[in-house]
Amino acid sequence: MTKTKMRTYSYFFLLPAGIIYFVFYLLPTILSFFFSMTRWTLTKWTYIGFENYATFFSETSLSIGFRNTLVYAVVTCGLKVVLGLLLGAFLTSRVLFKNYLRSVIFFPTLLSTIAVGIAFSTMMHPSHGMFNTVLASLGITGPDWLGNTKIALLSVAMVDVWKGVGVATVIYIAGISAIPQEYYEALKIDGGNNYSAFWNITLPLSRPAMNSVIILAFIGGLRSFDLIWAMTKGGPGFTTDLIASIIYKQYQAGFYGLATAGNVILFIAVSVLAFPLYKFLTKSEVNL
Repeated sequence: MTKTKMRTYSYFFLLPAGIIYFVFYLLPTILSFFFSMTRWTLTKWTYIGFENYATFFSETSLSIGFRNTLVYAVVTCGLKVVLGLLLGAFLTSRVLFKNYLRSVIFFPTLLSTIAVGIAFSTMMHPSHGMFNTVLASLGITGPDWLGNTKIALLSVAMVDVWKGVGVATVIYIAGISAIPQEYYEALKIDGGNNYSAFWNITLPLSRPAMNSVIILAFIGGLRSFDLIWAMTKGGPGFTTDLIASIIYKQYQAGFYGLATAGNVILFIAVSVLAFPLYKFLTKSEVNL
């Protein structure tokens, strides 16, 4: 019997990727922690300790921003998980024009977020927007979608779901397509219908895909900025301000150290919320 010799490669093969990772990820992260404790410009800096953090947490808009960020992340994540699952199950069934419908669902993902925000802010205009014009033709007085403090954040969240549900659907399609067809055939032999197939086979066996959608959608909701800024710029008042938009406003005002501290706070907040969620989901996935 001949012994199989295992080939090994030098760690120098990892060096190019390691340099890129260090330069473009680790080094900026470390510098962010440092510059968050300074008052800096492009030419000079002054160390001030944790003063930026104290100032940032004293902002009256911060508590509103944290609340809005959590609401926005939970709403967009929940709708993408549910709608993506339903669309994924529908588009893996025997339906006409399946590939065309998949393309239609995924198409909004390819669009520029800024362009989508500008388009929907025009369509949601209270007097001459398309939405309220259609409602007026039905005898219904439409609301001020982006000017009403009670529904402005949810209006933007719905646009986010419209644009992002395509990615969730594709992930679900991949997960559902990997389920062996023998399970469905066995259920049919036992007299099961489409409803029982969905609840007893599709839903439990698509949990890995669902976990991926939850993590991606939740982190995306916590870090969201561009759609909010394109549609409302955080208004009216602080109604739709998220942590990211508050940070951007600090950059606009020239408070670079304060904004950097906000970025560090956002990084920590996303990590504190996302990592336990990831651990919980992966643990429950193993127990399936």
